[in-house]
Amino acid sequence: MSALELVCPAGTPAALRVAVDAGAGAVYCGFADETNARNFPGLNFSRDELGEGIAYAHKRGARVLVAVNTFPRADLGLLDYAAREQPSLKLHLSVQAAAANAEAINFYADAFGIKRVVLPRVLTVQEIAAISRDTEVETEVFVFGGLCVMAEGRCSLSSYATGKSPNMHGACSPASHVTYDELSDGRLAAKLGGFTIDNVARGQPAPYPTVCKGFFHAGDYRGHVFEDPVSLDAAELIPQLAEAGVTAFKIEGRQRSRAYVESVVSAFRRALDAYSAGKPIAAGGLVAFTEGQRTTSGAYRKTWR
Repeated sequence: MSALELVCPAGTPAALRVAVDAGAGAVYCGFADETNARNFPGLNFSRDELGEGIAYAHKRGARVLVAVNTFPRADLGLLDYAAREQPSLKLHLSVQAAAANAEAINFYADAFGIKRVVLPRVLTVQEIAAISRDTEVETEVFVFGGLCVMAEGRCSLSSYATGKSPNMHGACSPASHVTYDELSDGRLAAKLGGFTIDNVARGQPAPYPTVCKGFFHAGDYRGHVFEDPVSLDAAELIPQLAEAGVTAFKIEGRQRSRAYVESVVSAFRRALDAYSAGKPIAAGGLVAFTEGQRTTSGAYRKTWR
């Protein structure tokens, strides 16, 4: 059985070191500008910081992957340039491309020589297995963290509400546009760009207002539009995903704390080592690091409405 790679987030140089020390096989990060999809204040790397981080990781046997993935501005032209001018680079296709079938993936492989694709979080395990049968491109899937939904990399809801595009400015639901207002009935409204995304009773924890996880009313029904505000945790599905042909398991969270990185990376390092050794995987111990202190298997088991 080939080794499965654990791909881990680093939003800062300190987080990179923590991820490497916790057992990351590869760390992904981005520059402090609009070239990456986590362009938040106080995050990301200067050129010098990234150079130092690469040296730290390589010395300890880990790889560093640079995310240049704000899609409209880093589009096919960038892939074409990289393929022509830097043929030694191993090009990975971002989830921002939303390549969710073998035909799309094979197009990118034939046209630009990509070697790995990060699959959108909209596929079942069975669909991933079908993709693996029809392409030679390595597949990487998310196994923990925030759960973006529907056609990833194509979000216009957040940019409508805030004027900041996740795809062009690298900021989905930026904190600068978030407010929490007390309503006349005592409930607390969580707003994004002036739009009420959710509201909760007095004393209840208010979720972070992300448009795709907002509430709606339909008759007597009140529920979330696409997916509840919970986190993805697919640790128990590692065996099925590996058997489906997945090459690498990705943890989301470049905007997360060092404590998050250390705990989540360590837990998944143990999970992958246990799987490789034929031992049971201990899952479910990361609830403190999840949204709403709840988890979901997302689309892997196709339980969406």
